[in-house]
Amino acid sequence: MNSLEQTENQIENQYIASKMNSAYAEFLETHPEYAETGLLDEWRKTEYARLDENGQIYLDYTGGGLYASSQLQEQFRLLDQNVLGNPHSANPTSLAMTDLVEETRSYVLSYFNTNAEKYTAVFSANASGALKLVGEAYPFASGGTFALTFDNHNSVNGIREFASSKGAAVQYVPVSVPDLRLEQQILNKVLNSTKMSANNLFAFPAQSNFSGVKHSLDWIEYAQQKGWDVLLDAAAYVPANKLDLNTFSPDFVCISFYKMFGYPTGIGMLLIRNSSYQKLKRPWFAGGTVNFASVQGNSHYLAPKEAGFEDGTINYLNIPAVKIGLQQLEKVGMENISIRVRELTDWLLNQLYALRHGNGKPMVRIYGPVNMEDRGGTLTFNFYSPDQHLLDYRRIEELANEEGISLRTGCFCNPGAGETAEELTAEDMQAAFNEGEDITLPRFVKMIQHRGNKMLVQLESQWDWHQISLMFTVS
Repeated sequence: MNSLEQTENQIENQYIASKMNSAYAEFLETHPEYAETGLLDEWRKTEYARLDENGQIYLDYTGGGLYASSQLQEQFRLLDQNVLGNPHSANPTSLAMTDLVEETRSYVLSYFNTNAEKYTAVFSANASGALKLVGEAYPFASGGTFALTFDNHNSVNGIREFASSKGAAVQYVPVSVPDLRLEQQILNKVLNSTKMSANNLFAFPAQSNFSGVKHSLDWIEYAQQKGWDVLLDAAAYVPANKLDLNTFSPDFVCISFYKMFGYPTGIGMLLIRNSSYQKLKRPWFAGGTVNFASVQGNSHYLAPKEAGFEDGTINYLNIPAVKIGLQQLEKVGMENISIRVRELTDWLLNQLYALRHGNGKPMVRIYGPVNMEDRGGTLTFNFYSPDQHLLDYRRIEELANEEGISLRTGCFCNPGAGETAEELTAEDMQAAFNEGEDITLPRFVKMIQHRGNKMLVQLESQWDWHQISLMFTVS
């Protein structure tokens, strides 16, 4: 590179730096609370230095969190300095591991402001594994109901298979466009329509990982007062929000730790309210879950409490890393994380809505709330061309990849929210199933377009952009 090229590059870099500094100063003027989260800026340079070293911009926190370097170092020291064995024994290495597992179990309960007197903490492979434990063991029966919201994750939707196979009714509570919040009147009708003497389970996400909507946790006690057990999917909520189980006490709670602090993967948890524990009847047993089993006697006695639900050998060497991860969150403070996520999401919403093509048409359509009232940091959106045709998400992903930006694209695991957002009907979805098992997302999009051009709609027909701008001004 000659001296002229070097000079031009220096001038360009100085210009970019000046623009960045100006934009950041403007951001702080409109989002002053962001300045309170300075510790995370320091961690960005130390704990997460690998992002800059690898030229990566990570925006897939819905898929998984990022671990801090110190988490790995502390976990490695623990493994390197101790001899730890399978906890299903009573030798010295097994007992040492058992102590670490139980210490972590107790720490998780304390983190969520509860204890073993109120909740049983069961380690699972992930949130989906925790949900399966509830689905297979809950006493669904004829006369009872499994109610769930449209925006639930597929791992919650799957519980309907257990419910219907045992004769229970399955009833969905819809969400409304454009903000994708629950239809309150329908929810009230559903919760009031069943017998309190039956076994009824109501499941909803604390935060939708499609729209980012934060549903009111007051529904927990409201449903319980009407005779329902409540299953709370907290997987998308707890990475940026504090869940206080002393204030809100669902019967069952599922979480995935990697979504909170990145490492370890492969460990989730089911928290079972002890007053509801006896309702669960496991349909099978496995190694580690029984106190006594016999081949000739053709019977078994399930182990009590968490041991009866932790099938086989738990992921014991990684479980201590859960405590390390929780301590990492406590160092920075969940309040700081919440502020950071809120301020950045608010800025991003405004920036995306401001994008316009040369003809004045909006470039982006966002699904879900248009401001930060009761919403989290998940943004689901599509790009549109100047003539308002939907742009292929695969091309968007390609362009993002070229810039080292990690996005989550394509088909999501919350089909009900997506169907509502695109105003798809039951008939539309049945037509897709009629295509057979080899139906793909591109084929489905093409089929829906032919059925009514729904995914090529003019944005103005669905969104009042003046009203959306007004709502941002008010907020």
